Amino acid sequence: MKKGSITVYLSLVLLLFIGLIGALLESASVQAAKNCKRADVNRGMECSFAEYQKELLQEYGIFGLEGTYETGAYEEAKVLDRIRWYAGGNLTQEISGIRFLTEEGGAPFFRQATEYMKAKIPVDLPRLTEEKGQWETQKGKEKGIVETETQSERKLDEILAEEKTDLEKEENPITHMKQIKSKGLLELVMPREQQISEKCLKKEEMLQGRTVNKGYGRFSERQEKLDEILFKEYLLEKFPPMTETKGGGALDYELEYILYGEPQDRENLKKTVQAIQKLRFVADYLYIQGDGEMRAEAEGMAAALCTALAVPVATEAAAQLILLAWAYGETIMDLRTLLRGGKVPVVKTKATWQLQLSQLLKLGTEEDRLEGQDFGEGQTYKGYLRAVLYLKERKELPWRALDMIEGNMKGRLGQSFFRSDFCISDLQIKTKAMLPRGIRYTFETEYGYR
Repeated sequence: MKKGSITVYLSLVLLLFIGLIGALLESASVQAAKNCKRADVNRGMECSFAEYQKELLQEYGIFGLEGTYETGAYEEAKVLDRIRWYAGGNLTQEISGIRFLTEEGGAPFFRQATEYMKAKIPVDLPRLTEEKGQWETQKGKEKGIVETETQSERKLDEILAEEKTDLEKEENPITHMKQIKSKGLLELVMPREQQISEKCLKKEEMLQGRTVNKGYGRFSERQEKLDEILFKEYLLEKFPPMTETKGGGALDYELEYILYGEPQDRENLKKTVQAIQKLRFVADYLYIQGDGEMRAEAEGMAAALCTALAVPVATEAAAQLILLAWAYGETIMDLRTLLRGGKVPVVKTKATWQLQLSQLLKLGTEEDRLEGQDFGEGQTYKGYLRAVLYLKERKELPWRALDMIEGNMKGRLGQSFFRSDFCISDLQIKTKAMLPRGIRYTFETEYGYR
């Protein structure tokens, strides 16, 4: 007799092996079906996001899927319909997360702007970082100068009160400069032949003045230490200031609006000029304090003024105030140079100092024919705007930039339907699909401009 145990064993093993092969084939079939559905949805997402707003990319280097499809009325159904049309197949989809350019104070816009700058010719970040530190240091000295002026004024007032006298209003740089400051700075420094823009934004044209469309869902956001500098360089590149205005947009002074966010061109320019004036005043005063000849000239005028009033004890305080008035007058000349498109050195020398003490009393009068001199070296108006921008916190800058983008898209570029809070930057889709043999498959897909 022959035993058949080996044959039975191999038969059982063969059955198990065939079952394993069948299970693997079934698993591979199901996985292949899943991959096909994922590929379909990925294709739908990629094709939909390829319909980005062309003018937004060409003008500002920013990708955004215009969610209204040029109708001006945003509906999620429109976005889903486009994805389904490209994806095809029997799919049930819903949006589980969506982000617009305006989310979190404009974080997606901020990210794209910095990536745009990184993709360009390398920005000299070490130099810009050092420059930022220098402006911050200079800004810190402003408080000390203001305190010096306050103390000198208080001391002079106390002495004059004790002597029961007052400064002469004529031929006196101290009182003359007070009068100039009370008149307003902008009209004093603007080129005579140039008109100040009176354009004004309507409340509904500003993101802060209307109800903004908001997204939902969780998205990761990565930022690097130097991204803020890159973003501010992007603003300087894409949004022209007063001296480079293109016109045709909602406002003429775009960079000034981004800095201060006032609806009127005039108010933004006024605040910008005041900010540059403070930076230049610090530099001019620090120079004049270190120039022996100029100090001696100021002291001589103060001595003559106080002797005429029979209060020689007030000479020191008066000399200090004359130096401050002289530095302020020089700053006015600097601003006239900048607003005409000229350059002003950051650090003055005797050769680049413009205003003589004898000319100080003419500023702001009918005899004032002084114009700022362009020395061909130093910083332009836009260069000083960089300093003002670097000293600004980032918080509101992205939204204000998006305000200007909206205004220009609607005005110069003719896209009347455009709204930045309808521009999709990231999207998450939850898809339910039917696989062969009645298997239900649910999966998430995320796509965005990165």
